[in-house]
Amino acid sequence: MRAIKIISPPFKAIDTITLDEQGRMRRRFQFNTDSGMSFTLDLPTSRLIRHGQGLELEDGRVIEVRAKPEPLYELTTADRQSFAALAWQLGNRHLQAQIFEDRILIRRDHVIKEMVIGLGAKVTEVEAPFDPQTGAYDHHHSHSHS
Repeated sequence: MRAIKIISPPFKAIDTITLDEQGRMRRRFQFNTDSGMSFTLDLPTSRLIRHGQGLELEDGRVIEVRAKPEPLYELTTADRQSFAALAWQLGNRHLQAQIFEDRILIRRDHVIKEMVIGLGAKVTEVEAPFDPQTGAYDHHHSHSHS
């Protein structure tokens, strides 16, 4: 069975699949759902499949995608100006980030941790689903600084 497109809620799912962020950035891949059903993802282009979206199978059935918690840093700052400067520094380094009103989530990386502490950010290790912002051109950019 092939999953041929990504759909947004509402839908009625027959199963779920739980993947980390990198597992949700696919175009073509063989997967097993959380209950063990096998299917092939076959999309026209690679893109990040968001938590809560559905993968529509050829026969119209839908598998709901869930974001798996992964090891992240939660970054907070004392004020809005420091928060804006922190977000700019992360963006300037092309780091994937999930930005909330009061915190930013990034992948754990000891070099980046030291940098953001130097910028005055508070760093807390968390396990959480990671659903980073997409860029202006909606492409996936990833590299390690370790």
